[in-house]
Amino acid sequence: MEKHKILYKSGVGEYEEKKSRFIATTCPVNSEEEALAFIERMKKKYWDARHNCSAYIIGERSEIMRCSDDGEPGQTAGRPMLDVLVGAEVTNIAVVVTRYFGGVLLGTGGLVRAYSKATSDGLENSVIVEKIPAKLITLGTDYNGMGKLQYIAGSMGLTILDTRYTDVVDMDILVPLEDVGMFVSKVTDATSGKCKIEEKEECYYGIADGEVVVF
Repeated sequence: MEKHKILYKSGVGEYEEKKSRFIATTCPVNSEEEALAFIERMKKKYWDARHNCSAYIIGERSEIMRCSDDGEPGQTAGRPMLDVLVGAEVTNIAVVVTRYFGGVLLGTGGLVRAYSKATSDGLENSVIVEKIPAKLITLGTDYNGMGKLQYIAGSMGLTILDTRYTDVVDMDILVPLEDVGMFVSKVTDATSGKCKIEEKEECYYGIADGEVVVF
């Protein structure tokens, strides 16, 4: 499990160059089938456009990368769009840039610039989340130990997902994998080994619109 950025919420960006309109639409995708289905939806939506160029990246390590110029001169649309996605280090994303021709030829350099700019604008209007590998840890303590655990979590910038109060206190905490050893050691030392520590499943989490999201 490694940190990686994904598209979490789609967005739209628009750029105009010499009366040609370039509309970039992004979409979260988890498979090549989803990416191709999205591209087809955009072609149907913008059926009257001159071109619907596309690019997508899929996989935690960007294993799948594809792009299409959709009739534009080779390497002037899809590849520049893909380069923008690669530069942003984002995966599980598909983008379609729709072009309405304005009557003026842009030339190779103008096309590359326009498709790149539209893609960048689409990304800026999307929500991108960095997925961080973590482990869910449940801590069980008496009420005297609760403050110590809250302090440790706060000092390490950890997220407390849930706290349950019965005759004891149980806390579910998300701990980045790289910090698990340090966290367990701090909890053990602070509570003199009296805190019950349960290491549970591994998962990913990220921050989207100021909220913690667990994947």
